[in-house]
Amino acid sequence: MAKPRELRRRIKSVQSTRKITKTMELVATSKLKRAQDRVIAARPYAAALAEVIGNLYSPEFAERFPLLRQPRNGTAGSQRVALLLITSNRGLCGAFNANLIREARHRIEELEGEGVTVQLHIVGKKGITFFKFAKRPVASQRVDIGDKPSAAHAAELVEPLMAQFEAGALDAVEVVFARFKSAVSTPPTTLPILPIAPPRAGEGGPGRARAVNYILKPSAEAILAQLLPLYVRNQVYRALVETAAAFLGAQRTAMKNATDNAGEIIELLQRTYNRARQAQITQEIAEIVGGAEALKG
Repeated sequence: MAKPRELRRRIKSVQSTRKITKTMELVATSKLKRAQDRVIAARPYAAALAEVIGNLYSPEFAERFPLLRQPRNGTAGSQRVALLLITSNRGLCGAFNANLIREARHRIEELEGEGVTVQLHIVGKKGITFFKFAKRPVASQRVDIGDKPSAAHAAELVEPLMAQFEAGALDAVEVVFARFKSAVSTPPTTLPILPIAPPRAGEGGPGRARAVNYILKPSAEAILAQLLPLYVRNQVYRALVETAAAFLGAQRTAMKNATDNAGEIIELLQRTYNRARQAQITQEIAEIVGGAEALKG
């Protein structure tokens, strides 16, 4: 059994660690509320953009606008895809970043198995560090976005990719991010953002456009020319804010678990210390009684 002095040191050490994890849990909780508000605020705008584009979409526009250009059949082996991976700059969040990296690796292997050339772009120190260790070439990297992404950050990330796509240097752009469902449910997700997918059957096309009472001014072409890049930027912005909120939720959960585990360890060490102290006192009493009996004899 460990000595009482050593047990006291271990108890103080775990108590200090518990204070740190509890503080980090409280900080993550306070930040999570604001991050959730950003996610909730971004969703209606994205849904409205998708609805308007769906109502204005027609096959002839798909030939006219590069962002709607779909890949041709039978050319998978010559396709070039940009994969944007969004991770966090910090750890202490459980398997959050590991799950995102695993999703990205799986998607890269899947694409390269089909003969597709993958161009990797990474946001966040954790993803950059992993792929640097794996010696995977990275086309671009960003570490300055943090927990409060903005629409300007999204534009800076996706504008060069849109330009390459419009020029024909890329055939598709996909984003790997953490979809924020709740603070404890943040599954990694791969979202294709380019080309912009046409509406599903029955949800778009000229029939629906005629049914909606839009006053188009100056024209549908001019409106789509503005809405399509805006829609792509908004998709990346949503991926950024959802990943930021998911990271804070994962960090809060990890720190809460660490705090609870520290409390259990402290309780166990305290019981062990009490038993060791009791045994030490009993031994001291026995020695005193033994010495007194020896003096009598």
